[in-house]
Amino acid sequence: MSEEQAQDGAADAQAAALDELSSTAASGSESNPDLEVVLDIPVKIAMEVGATQISIRNLLQLNQGSVIELDRLAGEPLDVTVNGTLIAHGEVVVVNEKFGIRVTDVISPSERIKRLK
Repeated sequence: MSEEQAQDGAADAQAAALDELSSTAASGSESNPDLEVVLDIPVKIAMEVGATQISIRNLLQLNQGSVIELDRLAGEPLDVTVNGTLIAHGEVVVVNEKFGIRVTDVISPSERIKRLK
């Protein structure tokens, strides 16, 4: 496309007419926000048993039967995270031959906010 053709096309372009949004339409009613919109959004929930750091050399030497020592004691509550944010602690249970977690402590919203900073 030549520079002259590009300039001709730019001259034909027009701004789209958009309706103006009102503040109540965008946010719902101010006293009662509509939470139904977010209730079906999927989130990732995970339980962390523990963690550790090892060198790449040791990582490459791992094989079947290797044991990796973690930073958490046996019997200590697991961290329950949602999208990477700690929300609770719990213990492992077995339900119908599948692992589950029994929530033993829920982190308060104010504590969660403190941990984000």
